[in-house]
Amino acid sequence: MDISDDLRHALRNLSRKNAGAEVAFINISDARQLTELGLATRTRQGWDITPAGMLALNGMPEPIGDEESSVTPFQSSSRSEDVED
Repeated sequence: MDISDDLRHALRNLSRKNAGAEVAFINISDARQLTELGLATRTRQGWDITPAGMLALNGMPEPIGDEESSVTPFQSSSRSEDVED
């Protein structure tokens, strides 16, 4: 399924929410569009991802540079010439 980057981001947030993670707010417009596509549903607690949404998400490639992706932080080396005596 081809959806916009904003909808894909919202769908990923709903998936993380479903897994029990705390997520940032879900854009209401994006959530409504996902609901119209059958990928999300409205509940008393907000929006939830549907089984169809999970299937669609599983078929999407992982984002590159997404803030939730695994990133190894830069670590400076402790070289002797970097240290003053």
